[in-house]
Amino acid sequence: MRVYGYHRTSTSEQHLDRGIKEINEHCLSNNIELEYIFTDQATGKNFNRPDYIQLKKQAKKGDIILITEVDRLGRNKRDTLNELRYFKDNNIRVMILELPTTLVDYSGMKDDMASMMMETINNMLIEMYASFAHAEMLKRQKRQTEGIEAMKERGEWDKYGRPTTIKIDERFISAYTAWKAGEGTAVKAMEKCSMTKATFYRKVKVYEEGLK
Repeated sequence: MRVYGYHRTSTSEQHLDRGIKEINEHCLSNNIELEYIFTDQATGKNFNRPDYIQLKKQAKKGDIILITEVDRLGRNKRDTLNELRYFKDNNIRVMILELPTTLVDYSGMKDDMASMMMETINNMLIEMYASFAHAEMLKRQKRQTEGIEAMKERGEWDKYGRPTTIKIDERFISAYTAWKAGEGTAVKAMEKCSMTKATFYRKVKVYEEGLK
């Protein structure tokens, strides 16, 4: 059995430190050996994130995944519940720090009825928190749309210009290809390209979109 952590922030401007610290502290206080913490700085609307994809490849039957909050996994309710169902179907346990009932292993309980009740409670709580995250995402999208429309009405939208073009060079392609082929970690690929994590994953997103 291996224990992995996963944490996500929506943008590179938001710090990953808090979530990483919470996961590490939980493992230390409960004598849990943590294998690795996967992190992404990307939207929670979908699951097309480099480290999350790698986590799904790494996690096997009997492994545990630790996250701090449901919305760190995702903000789309249906997709988030589908991902959690995938882990359950593959006997990979997900522990959510904001939901203490998910931190207790009920699988070994002799009372099947009690075990079933606790699983039902966990499922209800997870669905409720996923609903909150989804509602917050919709509100944020609405505010963004309203803000853009207001800027257009004031004639201020054009001053923001076009986003900076991200160039993909041969060195990046070589490092990316080796990483995806399993010949080294993402960290090693970043070092080869002399890039920060945020810049590397921005290029990964642009490059992968170009491959579609």
